[in-house]
Amino acid sequence: MADWLTTSDAASYLGCSEQNVRKLIRNGRIPASRHGKSWKIAEDGLSDYSSKGGIISTGVSDHPRRGKTKGKIRALSFFSGALGLDLGLERAGVEVLLACEMDKACRETIALNKPEMALIGDITKYSASDIRKHAGLSPKEEIDLVVGGPPCQAFSTAGKRQGFSDDRGNVFLTFVDRILELRPRYAVIENVRGLLSAPLDHRPHEKRGFGFPPLTPEEEKGGALHYILSKLKAGGYGVSFNLYNSANFGAPQLRERVVLVCSRDGSKSPYLTPTHSENGSFGLPKWRTVREALRGLEKAEHHHVIFPESRLKYYRMLKAGQYWKHLPKKVQKEAMGASYFSGGGKTGFYRRLAWDKPSPTLVTHPAMPATDLCHPEAFRPLSLEEYKRIQEFPDDWKFAGTLIDQYRQVGNAVPGSLGHAIGRLIVSLCRETAIPEFSAFPYSRYCGTDDRSWAAEVLRKNQATSEQLSLAIA
Repeated sequence: MADWLTTSDAASYLGCSEQNVRKLIRNGRIPASRHGKSWKIAEDGLSDYSSKGGIISTGVSDHPRRGKTKGKIRALSFFSGALGLDLGLERAGVEVLLACEMDKACRETIALNKPEMALIGDITKYSASDIRKHAGLSPKEEIDLVVGGPPCQAFSTAGKRQGFSDDRGNVFLTFVDRILELRPRYAVIENVRGLLSAPLDHRPHEKRGFGFPPLTPEEEKGGALHYILSKLKAGGYGVSFNLYNSANFGAPQLRERVVLVCSRDGSKSPYLTPTHSENGSFGLPKWRTVREALRGLEKAEHHHVIFPESRLKYYRMLKAGQYWKHLPKKVQKEAMGASYFSGGGKTGFYRRLAWDKPSPTLVTHPAMPATDLCHPEAFRPLSLEEYKRIQEFPDDWKFAGTLIDQYRQVGNAVPGSLGHAIGRLIVSLCRETAIPEFSAFPYSRYCGTDDRSWAAEVLRKNQATSEQLSLAIA
C-alpha cells in the first residue's frame, strides 16, 4: 500500500517550496494524482525522483590514479557512493586505488576527499584492461580485493523486486563479469537482505496462483542469488555469505546487509568476526548506542531538514524511544490518517530515537512520514552531522551537493565498522593469519541466512533445481 504525501510533505522532503513541488508535478517529474484542489503524491514515486541524482557529473571527469605509492593490500571499489565502505577498509590496512561511481554528488564527494584516487563512471563502458590502467596497475600486478555494492533497489523488499529484469539488476551481472575478468584474490559483494530471496525472473503477483501456470525454477525465491553463485563457481571462486547486523561490528545502528566473500582459490572464507553483541554475550562489549555516537555534538552547528508543524504537534507529545503508538489513544487516528488502517507495525511513523539503543537503519531522508528519524529530544529530524556520526564518517568528511543530496549519500552508505570488519577479514586472509570464529553467533535477527542454511532451505523448496544448486554452492 502506497504512503500518500501532501505537497507540504514533499516540499519538506526535497528541501524546496510547495510551488516548486507543484511545478515538478505539472512537468511530470513527480507522479501525483489530483484529489479535489489538492495533490496526492506516492512516497515511492518521490523517493525515485530524489534518488535520480544520477548521471555522470560534468564537473568531475573520470581520471586515472594520481597517487604514487601503493599499499601492500590493494583494492578496487565499485558502486562506491560516498566511500563509507572504503573508509572502513582503509582503517583495516587496505589501500583503495580506484572508485567507480556515476552519481553526480557522490563523484564530487570522492573528488573533494580523495583527489588522488582513480575515478571512473559507468562500469559497462570500462573493460578489465581499462580499469587496471586507471588504477595504475600493470596487466600482471596482483589485485587483492574487488569490492562493491551494486544498486540494491532491484532486490529490495520495499520495491518491485524485479531482480535482473531491472536495469540495476543487469549492472549487478556486469559487476560479476568484471570480477571474473580482473581475477582478484578476493571479491566482496554487499547487498540488501532481499537478495537472498529475489527470483531470477520476476512474475507479477497478479499473474500467480489459481488460473496461472506454476512458477518456473527461475521465478522461485533465491533464483537470482543461485545464478550469481553459479557464475562465480564456474569462474573458480568459492563463496561464503551471511546476513550481518552492523551493530555486531561496532556501528551504533541496526543495519543489516548481505556480504558475499569470494575466494579465487575456490575455498570458503570464515564469516566476519563480531566485536560487539546485543547483551554482552560471547564475552563481547554491548552494542554501541545513539548516545555514544552523538557525544560531543551538543554545541555543533547542525544542518537539517524540518518537520511541518502538522507533525511537530505530535512530536511534542513523545519522548525518546517512542513512536505513534505512544501518543494518547484519542489522537492516534488523527495523527496517522489513512495509514492508521493499513497493515504492519508502522514503527517508522512519528519515531523518536532512543538514547540508549543503536539507531534504526538510516534512510536517505529522515523526515518521510513512514520512516521518520527524529532526534531523541529536539523537535527536528536527525541532522546531517548526526547522520555522519551514526554512519561513522569522520566529522571533517566533506559532502557535495544540496542538503538532500548529502543526506542521501550518508543514508546509502555502508557503516564504517562493517567496512572495517570486511577489511580485517581480507587482511587476515591475505596474510594467512588466524581468524576467530564464533559458533552459533546471531549475526542478524533472522535465522537461516548463512550460505549453508540458505542452500538447504532453497533446496527444500525447489527440488527441481536441487542438483544444479548443490553444484553452485558446494
